[in-house]
Amino acid sequence: MSGLNPVGCVVTSFKVPTPDERQHDYLWRIHRAVPPKGVVGVFNRSHYEDVLVTRVHKLIQEKTWERRYREINDFERTLSQNGVEILKFYLHISKAEQAKRLRARIEDKSKNWKFSEADIAERRLWSKYQAAYQDAINECTTSCAPWHIVPANKKWARDCVVARAMADRLESLKLRYPKPVVDVSKIVIR
Repeated sequence: MSGLNPVGCVVTSFKVPTPDERQHDYLWRIHRAVPPKGVVGVFNRSHYEDVLVTRVHKLIQEKTWERRYREINDFERTLSQNGVEILKFYLHISKAEQAKRLRARIEDKSKNWKFSEADIAERRLWSKYQAAYQDAINECTTSCAPWHIVPANKKWARDCVVARAMADRLESLKLRYPKPVVDVSKIVIR
């Protein structure tokens, strides 16, 4: 994202829902974070956590996460119909690469801040997460909001694939600068 002007870009990281967020439906906090027209929004995690983590940890019943697939598709369709362009990326790393990155967080003192014991506990659920991701991707790939599966073991390759997808989408929009509100050809600055 370093190539984007930060004035036109907003990054939202979704963590465990706050007490206030838990008082609303699971999409409420996501909808609040949708950027205004003309702004690129990046979601670090998203509403998909509510069909992944909640499923893997059995915090909701199967009928609930199955219903949420339809709700997510409806939500994303509504956003799309209202001019929001949606790009979804699943950054897929292998279990071996994840182990390598977790070890680096422990061994490299400059990366210690990234380490969380929760990562080790979640890693034990790898196969359950893979099944949940596969279902979410299959159920929530639509024409208005398709998933992009990105091989992410090599960060440079990951970045290239994501940048190309974003550039292709932006180019397809045929964006133009807005016309000035005054005739600038008549402006003289002395």
